[in-house]
Amino acid sequence: MIVSTFSRYMTRKFIGAVGSTFLGTFGLVLIVDFVEQLRRVEDSTRAPTQLVALLTIYRVPAFVEVVLPFAVLVGAMLCFLGLSRKLELVVARAAGLSAWQFLAPAIIVALLIGVFAATVYNPIASDFRERSMKLESQLFGRVYVAESRTNFWLRQATPSGQAVINAASATSRGQRLTGVSVLVYNTDNSFKERIDADSADLFDGYWQLSKARVTPVGREPEKHETLRLDTRLTAEQVQQSFVMPEQVSFWELPEFIELARRSGLPAARFELQYQLLLARPLLLVAMVLVAAAASLRFARLGGLGRTILGGVVAGFLLYVGSELAGNLGRSNLVPPVLAAWSPAFIGALMGFMVLLKQEDG
Repeated sequence: MIVSTFSRYMTRKFIGAVGSTFLGTFGLVLIVDFVEQLRRVEDSTRAPTQLVALLTIYRVPAFVEVVLPFAVLVGAMLCFLGLSRKLELVVARAAGLSAWQFLAPAIIVALLIGVFAATVYNPIASDFRERSMKLESQLFGRVYVAESRTNFWLRQATPSGQAVINAASATSRGQRLTGVSVLVYNTDNSFKERIDADSADLFDGYWQLSKARVTPVGREPEKHETLRLDTRLTAEQVQQSFVMPEQVSFWELPEFIELARRSGLPAARFELQYQLLLARPLLLVAMVLVAAAASLRFARLGGLGRTILGGVVAGFLLYVGSELAGNLGRSNLVPPVLAAWSPAFIGALMGFMVLLKQEDG
């Protein structure tokens, strides 16, 4: 009876602390990004404030998803410190509860948050990210570097030879390019012409270039309102070349991975993103264990400042380790599964060992 009552109380406190931290982070990022978008509007072209606000709302979920582990870490530390300062942990221990018993609700909630973040929040953030890129392109005439991959090169086969396409930026998952330059070659690999266009849209079997300027070898440039450039590329192949893994939702990633393997394209980036999302619950559990190791010390014993600082540093190192392992996975230096799961597993193991030493000596 005591265990179930305290578990419900602990669950409410933990959800409240993590939720408050997450919402506070969300609000702070929302305000900062809104101010930044207003500055961009002033620097480029005027746009309605309501559209700038909508753009900010579309952008923020993807930003906040990155700092979710830190929100759980800080929220867990605030929760445990509050219980320690009010001596509620002393009462719980006096009632015969061990640290593992009152940590169990927090661990279960962290697991559920991780599952929710991967299966529900991530698809919403991915969809909003795509919408933000389209809206940003409409407002500013281009997609900013911070939110898109830029300066792409793509080589394709055409019935009359080869064509090398360069695009300043891409939206609609690579099916719409802006700032396009095309170098067209004959079947004998001799240079034929250069095409510059404001944009290019991929249709079934061809690119449609808008406001194109064709410069053939030895002739004067020609202007075309629209121009058709044949291609054998499919929409799926273009997506694999242009789309960032962060733009693909959790439920679409297995299809992208399978498509990349069938097409002979590198799939490591998408495999890593998929494994990172699968490992998200374990990473959040690791953050809870690190927070517990740093925050369960009784306030009356002193030294809480150093302990809390140690917890923050440990969480930061865990994040840096995750980024380093991710970069190794993207470079194919280590398998994506190992790159995604090892930081979360090591962090959880280290937190468990520290707690075990604190509790059982």
